[in-house]
Amino acid sequence: MLVLTRKSEEAIKLGDSITITVVEIKGNKVRLGIEAPTGVRIYRQELYEKIKSENILSVGLGVTEFDEIKNVLG
Repeated sequence: MLVLTRKSEEAIKLGDSITITVVEIKGNKVRLGIEAPTGVRIYRQELYEKIKSENILSVGLGVTEFDEIKNVLG
């Protein structure tokens, strides 16, 4: 994992089209502004994991089977 230190109003770039800006730091919370192309899906980690689990359940696979298929497909 790459770890960067940024101050409020500073940003990082992901490729040419995604910018993540530190909008505010308050206590132990950081507000981030994300600029990305319309087609890029952006989720909070906990929501992403829930969606992933629900999708796996909906096709009747176990998480292990899903990960095996994912690894085969690359």
